[in-house]
Amino acid sequence: MNVALQEKNVYEDFEPRQDTLFFKVGAHGLISFHGRNYNIKKRLSADERNRLITDSATFFRITSDCYVNVRNISGLGEDHIFFGDTSKRLSCSHRKQQMIRQLMNQ
Repeated sequence: MNVALQEKNVYEDFEPRQDTLFFKVGAHGLISFHGRNYNIKKRLSADERNRLITDSATFFRITSDCYVNVRNISGLGEDHIFFGDTSKRLSCSHRKQQMIRQLMNQ
């Protein structure tokens, strides 16, 4: 693993498009970002939230409130999405998995 990545403090230098495996949208602009070994809750403005949600090159909506970072997916199958060398995974339908495969192959 890259040493610079290990030394990065994600709480201070948080970049959702790079550091996030997936995020969930909550009430009143609160978003819960899930990374390799952390969860960060941040309140975002409507503009910031909309920019994340509409970034279809990076994030794909798997449920009404959950978006996965397509770049950080390591595998699909068994009704789940898997993320790299972590034990984190999300349930995902076969239909959504097929849509994600198409995005990953572009």
